[in-house]
Parts: sequence; C-alpha cells; structure tokens
Amino acid sequence: MNSRSFNKTAVALIVFSLLVLMGYSQDYTGIVPSQTKTVKPFTRWWWMGSAVDTLNLKQNLIDLHNVGIGGVEIAPIYGVRGEEPNFIDYLSPKWMDMLDYTIRIADSLGMQVDLTLGTGWPYGGPQVTPEYAATKLIAQTYKVKRGVVFSEDIQVKDLKEKQPATLKYLLAYGNKGGYTDLTPLLKENSIKWKAKKEDYTIYAVFEGKTGQEVKRAAPGGSGFTLDHYSTNALKAYVEPFNEALTGFEGRIRSIFNDSYEVYGTDYTPGFFEAFEKYRGYDLKPFLPLLLSKEDKEEGNRIKSDYRETLSDLLLLNFDNPWTDWAHSKNFKSRLQAHGSPGNLIDLYASADIPECETFGSMPYDIPGLRREMEDIRQGDADPVMLKFSSSAAHIAGKPLTSSETFTWLRDHFKTALFQCKPEVEDLFLNGVNHVFLHGTTYSPERAQWPGWKFYASVNFNPNLSLGEDEEQLFSYIANCQSFLQAGKPDNETLLYWPIYDVWNSYLEGNLFFQFKIHSLEEWLHNQPFYGTAQSLIKSGFGLDFISDRFIEKAHFGNGEIHLPGGSYKSLVVPTTKYMPLNTLKKLVDLKRQGAHIIFQNLPENVPGFNNYEAGNSEMRQLLSENKSLISPSRNIFSDLEMAKVLPEKLVESGLKFIRRDLEGDKIYYLVNHTSKAIDQYIPINGIYKEVLIFDPNTSNYGKAIIEVKDVGTMVKVQLKPGETLFLKTGENSEYKDWEYFEAGEITYGLSAPWKISFLRGGPVLPENDTISDLKSWTFLGKDAEEFSGTAKYELEFQNPDNTVQAWLLKLGEVRESAKIWVNGSYLGTLWANPFEINIGALHKGANKIILEVTNLSANRIRAMELRGEEWKNFYEINMVDKDYKKFDATQWKPMPSGILGPVTLVPLKKN
Repeated sequence: MNSRSFNKTAVALIVFSLLVLMGYSQDYTGIVPSQTKTVKPFTRWWWMGSAVDTLNLKQNLIDLHNVGIGGVEIAPIYGVRGEEPNFIDYLSPKWMDMLDYTIRIADSLGMQVDLTLGTGWPYGGPQVTPEYAATKLIAQTYKVKRGVVFSEDIQVKDLKEKQPATLKYLLAYGNKGGYTDLTPLLKENSIKWKAKKEDYTIYAVFEGKTGQEVKRAAPGGSGFTLDHYSTNALKAYVEPFNEALTGFEGRIRSIFNDSYEVYGTDYTPGFFEAFEKYRGYDLKPFLPLLLSKEDKEEGNRIKSDYRETLSDLLLLNFDNPWTDWAHSKNFKSRLQAHGSPGNLIDLYASADIPECETFGSMPYDIPGLRREMEDIRQGDADPVMLKFSSSAAHIAGKPLTSSETFTWLRDHFKTALFQCKPEVEDLFLNGVNHVFLHGTTYSPERAQWPGWKFYASVNFNPNLSLGEDEEQLFSYIANCQSFLQAGKPDNETLLYWPIYDVWNSYLEGNLFFQFKIHSLEEWLHNQPFYGTAQSLIKSGFGLDFISDRFIEKAHFGNGEIHLPGGSYKSLVVPTTKYMPLNTLKKLVDLKRQGAHIIFQNLPENVPGFNNYEAGNSEMRQLLSENKSLISPSRNIFSDLEMAKVLPEKLVESGLKFIRRDLEGDKIYYLVNHTSKAIDQYIPINGIYKEVLIFDPNTSNYGKAIIEVKDVGTMVKVQLKPGETLFLKTGENSEYKDWEYFEAGEITYGLSAPWKISFLRGGPVLPENDTISDLKSWTFLGKDAEEFSGTAKYELEFQNPDNTVQAWLLKLGEVRESAKIWVNGSYLGTLWANPFEINIGALHKGANKIILEVTNLSANRIRAMELRGEEWKNFYEINMVDKDYKKFDATQWKPMPSGILGPVTLVPLKKN
C-alpha cells in the first residue's frame, strides 16, 4: 500500500472510477443525486465583525473551492480592532447584500451555503425581549410558626440576582402534611396570612431570568439568550429573519443551531401548566420534594418528571417548530443537540441533519503519530457518544450526519494534516458522513499574515502553511464521504437508551441537567448502557441507539423491526432500572409478534412520581404474565446469533469498520489504527463472488483476492498502521486485479548530500544549503529557524539493484508533508502515516528525487512574537491558547521542520 495522491489532471478518472465502483452508469448524475454537493467537506466560516466585502468574499470562496471545500457555514462573530468602519450590522440591508453575493459566487463555484440563525452562540440577539429570554425557577422560603401572622412583601432577596423576577406562586406546606396555595391572597406581592393549624414552610416561586447573553456576538447581534422551551419565543425570534430572508427561499441549503450552551435555564412561562399536561399531576403540592437536597426516592422521581418535561418542551416547542420553520423557507435544518437537557436521540432526530462534535486530541497507536502533551487538549471523541447523532439519523431516515470537526485539536498553528486523519476516521466509523471543518476565518487581503483567526479552531485558511497540501486531506474526506453517503446504513441491532436511569437519579439535586460531551462521566460512562454498547461495538456488531419515543413508532414485519429510517433484526435492552410502562408494553407486543427483543435484565420500576406504585404493580404483573416470553438473557451474544445477527469477525484483527448497504451489495470502510501492519485474509459476513478494494487516499482500486467459505468471504487486505480501505461486494469482473506487494528484507539508505532550496513562505526565504545528514532545517540558521513554508530537497543517487521492478520509498519522519518527484515525474503527496510510497521502477544507474516539504506556521508565529510584532487584535477573547490562557508563542521552542528521515528504499515484489 502507498500514500500517493493524483494530480488534478486525473480528477475525471477518479470520478469515473468512483461512479463505476459504486455500481452506477457513466451518467454522473446517477450517484446519489440528492447528495452530490455534500461529498466534499464543508467548513464553518467565521465573519469577524461581518467586515466583509465583495472582492474578498469572492477570493476567499475561490481559495476554498480550489483546495476542495464544498460549502461554507456563515458564522458571524465579534470583530477585529481597527476594522470598526468596516463592520456591518447583522441582517442590515448591506449585510443581506453580502449574503446574496456570497450565495451567488458560491453557486457559480458549485459550492453551497449554510447559515447560523444568529451570531455567536447560542440563539439570541436584540429581538429577544426580557419576556422571551432564557428563564429560570427561583424559589425562596420562609418559616412560619403556628399561630403567627405571616406579613411580608415578597421580593427576591438574593443579591446575586441582577435580572427582574416575577412572583408566580406563594405556597405553604405544613409540618403535618398540610398544603395551601396562598397565591390568590397576594396583593401586589404582599400578603398577610395566619398559620392556624401547624408550622409552615412557605415557598415563593419566581419566574426569573438567567441574564445570559449571546457569546461572541457580531455587531448587531448582541442580546439576551432565547428561551428554548417556548414556541412564542421562537416565533418572535425568527420574525426578523422572516423579513430579511424574503427572496432567499431555497438558496440557503440549511440553517444551523449550535450545541446547547444555554446555562441554568430550568423554567419557562407556563411550565407548571405544561408539567400537569405531560406528567398528569399538579407539581405545586410537591414542590418541597422537587427542591429537596436529599437523595430520596420520591424527590428523585419528581425531579425525573421535571427533567422529562424540560425535554418535551425543548423538542415540541422549539426543535420541531424550528425545523418546520426552516422547511417553510425551503431550507434544511442542522442541529447539535448535545449539551441540552433533553433526550439526545429525539432532539438530534428533529433536524434534517443531526450534527455531533469532537473536542481535543485522541490517542492512537499509529507509530509516528506525534501527540506532544504540551500542545494538545485531551479529547472526548467517545465512539458511544458519537453514535447518538448518527443513530438518530439512521432510525429517523435522515441521510446525513454531520460533525463539527477538529475543534481545539492542538494549539494554534501546530496541527499537521496527518494528525487530523485518524480523528476524522473515528467520526466516519461511527456514522458521520458529512464533515464540517472547525474551521476557516474570513480574512481580507489587507490583513497582515497570518490573517484573522478564530480562537478555538484548527485554522484551515489557505494562506497558512497548512494550506499548501490541505487539499490532500480534503480529497481523502471527499472520497470517504462518496461511499459513506451512498446506499443506506447497515446496522442490524438496536440498543435501547435508558435515559430514565439518568433522569431518575439525584444528580446533585439539579433540576437542569445537561447531557454534555465534556462530562460523559456524569451521565454515560457510569451507566450499564455504556458497557453494553462498548462490548457490542468491540465484538463487531453494528448498532444504533433507540429512544422510548422511537420504540413507540416501531412495528414488526417480515422478521424485522421497522422504523422510519430502516429495519433491524434485533433490539437489545441493556441493564435497566427504570422503564416507562408503555415502552415495556410495546416491547412485549413486538416480542409476542416474533421480534428478537433481548433483555440483559428486566426493568424494576416505572419512572416518575404520578401513581408510580400502581405503575410498578402493573409492571410486575406484565412481567409475570409474560415470563415465558421475556426473561433476562444469559448471553446476549448467543441470543443475537439466534436472531441471525452475526458480528463481523474482522475486528479480531484489530481493524475498525463500518458497513453500509448499496442495493444489496455491501460497502465496508476498514481502518487500521493499530501499531501493526495487517497483511492477511479477513472475514466479512456473506457469500460474495467478487470484492473490490478502493483506497480513498490514492483512488487506486481493483478486485481483491478472496476465498469463499461456508460462513462468509475471506478477503486479502494489506493495511499498514494509519491506512484505510473500502471494500465493495458485487459482480466486478471487468475490473483489474488489486495489486498486492510484499516488501523485501533489504533496506537501502539514501544518505548522499541533499540540496535544500527554500521556495515559498516567510518571513524571508533562507539561503540555499547542502546537508549530508538529514535533520531539521531549523538548525541552518536564524532565517531557517523562523521560516514557515515550503523547501525543495534534491538528491541524486544510484539504483541499488537494477533487477527490482518496484521500490518503496520511505521518508521516515516528515515535518509535515511532502510532494514527490522521481526522475521528473510527479508521483503524489505524502501527508499522513505511513510516509511511504510505491515509486515503481528506477532508471539503471543515476536517479533523482525531488521533495517539496512544507512545515507548519508555528515557527513564523513564534518569530513574529519574539520580535514584538502584534497580530492578535480581536475583540472579546483575544487570544487564548488550548487551555484558554493568554496565547504566547514566545514560550514555544522551534518546531522541527523538513525531512528528518531516515530516507530509505525497500524493494517490492507482487504477491
């Protein structure tokens, strides 16, 4: 295997091979017509201060198009100091002109445009009046002895509360069990009432405001955060967009709602009425239990009902109407549900495009994949967490699952392309098929290098050193997404998410609990569900998660469980304590019809407070009456086998995979994140006459060597650490055979003097030089130490063995990518592990290698700051490092740059 990529003259051939490989005719429109423009990666495009103009908008879009970006998500944020005269107020006529121009230029380039429906995050702005701002419950207590007159002007006493609050209820609870609603006795928040029969605790319930405002708002976008539980608040919020976006119907691909970073909002006007509607009882008599700081069953049950009501309100009053509003404008909706207090599966599924995100850098066993602790944030790309978004898409029938990708992967200017590759592969492996880079900042020509930057991203700006070869990463992503958007998901097992086991927990007494990606230990890692999910994934089972709401939508037929998005052979219920009675009844009914429902244990309780004892009794009776039908599984893997759900044994090799179905043929995405090379036959489920191999990095393809067994098909694969392949089953007789190579045992070192000349970059081009030993070019002098850009390495050498017909060129350690010419022929770019390439046969006698090697921008940034040159001139968060501390590149050491080697040749022979 090799890591070469083709130049632009081969694009037509690559496209053709993709189309043919995927079973479509030479008519290119045959390849998933509704998704042709989403194959390329998109990027979040920050407009700083919205200080944009037509000339630079056009050039920015052309630059992005030229490196392989298929679309932009416009995200207006705070501005740049000194640019104030160029700021454009959000949604002003001039801003809308810039949006219109952007869409027209993007369309001319075959690109698409998404739009954040607001500035910064979360949703909010000047149109959000206090009435519709994020709201919270404030409770204040008073103690009154029996016989004492309670006379008080009821006002919020907490000096920390800066926002006005409205008194909603005044409720008295006796120490002997009495309850009295004193609200009707209030006169302009004042009361005079005598406690006649017992001692009382009086609760004053206020409707307060969180006071949260939009973070990182753009000019014209500042204001309160929106109440996300109120349809009236949503209607008022979109009113300015109804006017501003007239004429844009269908021209914007989708509107975007970022991760739920609305804090402390556990209430909305009308909450108590909604609670009674959804939960079936009046909450007011039980307020002391709700607000109790004791970890007791009844209090936790009421807290569970409260949390579930917030989830219902968010889904039914905001997310669903928000998507409906988008559709009324002929837009799609794209939503990040994580961080919300609701059922993530249902919330993700409410959008046309569910979107997850990852944050920080994950560890991998790939040799040479640097992960310097001083430069990274620890990552949280948990496969189980990632599956919530893709599961929602799969069970709801949404073809795309997107991701906010590479957020804070490393410190600024220190992320290499090869460090991005395994991170995005983990997204693909868990169902993501539509990548959004995080991201790109609009930067005008007048901005000095490095241009304008957003504080939390890997800066995929073409003007940086990363831009020299970033097209290689984007081409790889596009090739992967071509397959991962084709056909349909092919997971056979559903795994129930017992959210009530979380909701019905004490959770430190918090009514407002957020399912955040940064605190998985609070709600995911400590649950049996997590262990079961991990075990199934590691054992080779393809699975999607399912919620109670989607279980209600399920029906059984032809031996499978059918959902809006597809069919499944089995449903596993992990160890679960709390399950709604209706969910259990539906599972029993499906089981009675013949569905394979596998219980790791039987639920013990219904959740919530309303008539829970009667509900528990009915649950016990239901389980008793059906004990011959449902019982705890002794071994879920054996039970899955009985359901004819077989694991993919290829995982025993260490490979990761995801599988899709393409009109009966199977597509496998195989990834080697191990430390060892895999050169063996691997099993895939099913009997197939032929299997095609496609390398998404090189676009090479061919028929695999296979051996058909009684239980499956064995496919010969060669995957070095860091490499990936696609397999596609089907009749492929007309294609060439895949080329397998075996490396010889002899290694020839290329150690003759190398000529180095510096081609592109800055701050200045260092003098040319010649080196006898490969080492970082930073040792060649001050100019070289400060240089970020591209240098040419030239080497003349003798063919070590004229009988060898193919050679493997291994570059050793590369900082950070290298274009390769051998004897005047361009062979490709090495940008990811392993940094090696099959260069074919050499000339007899003298040969010449040319490498164009590009480092990162870190050394140039360091040099600028050491000289006292200031480039960090942004409002608000100006500028932080990966730990959210002041960014200071003067503390960095120079990053090694160039070819560090050793550079070697290894003979190859076909096998």
